[in-house]
Amino acid sequence: MAGEDTGAERTEDATPKRIQDARKKGDVARSKELNTVLMLLASLVGFALLGSTGVNAYKQLARNQWRIEREYIFTDTGLLNSLLVPFVDAIWIAMPFLALMFVAVFIGPMVMGGWVFGSLKFSLKKLDPFAGMKRLMGVESVAELLKSILKVVVLGFLAVFLFRINVDNFLILGSMPVTQAINSMFVTMFVIMLSLVLSLSIVAVVDVPYQQWSYAKKLRMTFQEVKEEQKEQNGNPEVKGKIRQMQREQANRKMLLDVPDADVIVVNPTHYSVALRYDDDLVAPVVVAKGVDHMALKIREIAKHNKIQVFSAPPLARALYRHSDVGETIPSELYLAVAQILAYVLQVKEASFSERRQLVAPRNIAVPKTLDDPDVD
Repeated sequence: MAGEDTGAERTEDATPKRIQDARKKGDVARSKELNTVLMLLASLVGFALLGSTGVNAYKQLARNQWRIEREYIFTDTGLLNSLLVPFVDAIWIAMPFLALMFVAVFIGPMVMGGWVFGSLKFSLKKLDPFAGMKRLMGVESVAELLKSILKVVVLGFLAVFLFRINVDNFLILGSMPVTQAINSMFVTMFVIMLSLVLSLSIVAVVDVPYQQWSYAKKLRMTFQEVKEEQKEQNGNPEVKGKIRQMQREQANRKMLLDVPDADVIVVNPTHYSVALRYDDDLVAPVVVAKGVDHMALKIREIAKHNKIQVFSAPPLARALYRHSDVGETIPSELYLAVAQILAYVLQVKEASFSERRQLVAPRNIAVPKTLDDPDVD
């Protein structure tokens, strides 16, 4: 069964149903490196676009905070307001930056498989310490550890290299005016952080396809699992065959109930029987029932029990069976042949017993060669 480790080699790609079931459980491809890079880039963009505005707003907020009247402090709500109002104002100043970070948090998962909420469900299995140890000792955990070590080493060397390049810029900050020193330090730190983030982007570029490949490998299925899933989706062939057989039997029973309404039964004495009915309201004769072998004999027995005329015309019986369906009118090519039989049957019904002995049944009923199959008995 799908999802069970049967020991068979998993060589088949995951089916859409397997992927959908995994998504329902919250199992999708994820890249932590991509999320980290997007959040860092969003923070740098936020500092570049909103940094100066935010700094000026916080300067003004600080000036206002230090300009509190002495009488205002000794009021009932003065001290509380002097602390609460600046706090709320500080949050509003940072709100554009926080909104940008919030958008970045959503972009990463959307890129890698979209948002799913199946993993938010509480499960006691997640608290199993043995399962946790197994995950820690797994191949994925080892790969994550090696990737983290490599990332720390690369970023560490890069940070030291960038710091040594910009060490002179840091040393001269003390001789600059305060405003100029702050601006210079901000630019230097921004360049350093941007370089680190761009280097981390290289790791994310490698990690994204790796995570997709690892996820696809984890969801691979054995040939037996694919077969079982197809059987579940399309239905068991044996069950479907049984249902079709029951449907045929039900249709045959209904068909036999309509045989007493027929006017004539056209038969091939060896195999075929076709029951026909004709009324003045009908455009052409209608096939009431048809059958071959055992069903053909059953139709004849019902016809005999209900005193319905049975007419032997092998070519016509074959043509009617092969080219007409129950409940539908006969093909137009067979109108003339069937009309001859119905005319004879009508004469038999209306004639007296002595007159019937003088009636001659039509012979050599003509059937178009395109509708007859002389190779069939």
